[in-house]
This record gives sequence, structure tokens and C-alpha cells, in this order.
Amino acid sequence: MYFNGEFQHGLDEKSRLILPADFRDSLGKTCMIYKGMETCLQVYPMEAWERQAEKLVALDDYTKENRDLKRRFFSGSRSCEIDRQGRTLINQEFRAYARITKETYIIGSGDHLQIWDRDRWEKYRLRLDDEEGTDAEDDQR
Repeated sequence: MYFNGEFQHGLDEKSRLILPADFRDSLGKTCMIYKGMETCLQVYPMEAWERQAEKLVALDDYTKENRDLKRRFFSGSRSCEIDRQGRTLINQEFRAYARITKETYIIGSGDHLQIWDRDRWEKYRLRLDDEEGTDAEDDQR
């Protein structure tokens, strides 16, 4: 299963986020949430998380770059439960990292999904759209 699409959802008063129905079955009851790149949160089904973790564990610890990558990946993650209503808690540490206030975008990203603050995603997506147009123009030359 691959995650694709984008959905808008807001946090409730208890900082829980309703995950899109399209994603719930693939995530299962427990998944992993990680402080991803570009200040978003990445949410992995356990199977996909284990594949990523295995790749990192296999890296040589004798290079600083590998040690730093492992530290970032494993210290910046935790398991999360999805309740029967399809909600998961986004704790204060993760909300602060991703700068999430209330409104979010949940986007598919292949083997995982990403949670973005609404305003940050809209700005980022506009930049991607602008860059894509530039690349298309470059390809025509």
C-alpha cells in the first residue's frame, strides 16, 4: 500500500488528530511517528518503519554522519496508538517541532504519510509548484 493524496484536518481540544479513513487500514492500530525533514511529522506503519530501521541499524557506526543519522531517527520517534475513531495524539514535543498550531495537512508520501502545519504546507507546496514549472522549462531547452 502506498499513501497518496492530501487531506485537511484540525487537532481537537486534546491535541488528537483524526487520520484520514483512506490511511487508517494501512496504518493499523499502532504506528510510528517521527520528526521528519522540513519540520513535518512522518507517520509509518510498523512494517515500513522496521524496513527503515533495519537500513539504519546496518550502517557503519564508525562515521559521524551515520551516528548522527541514527541518533536523529531513533531519538526523534515514538510509537503511537490509533483509537477506534481514527485519532492519534500529537504530543507537545511533536507539535512544537512541526510548528503545528491547530490546522494540518496530512499528505501521502509513498510508504508513509506526513503531517504538516496547514500554513507551512501551503507555502511549501507553492514553492514546489514554482520549482516544478522551472524544471519543466529547463527540460524543454
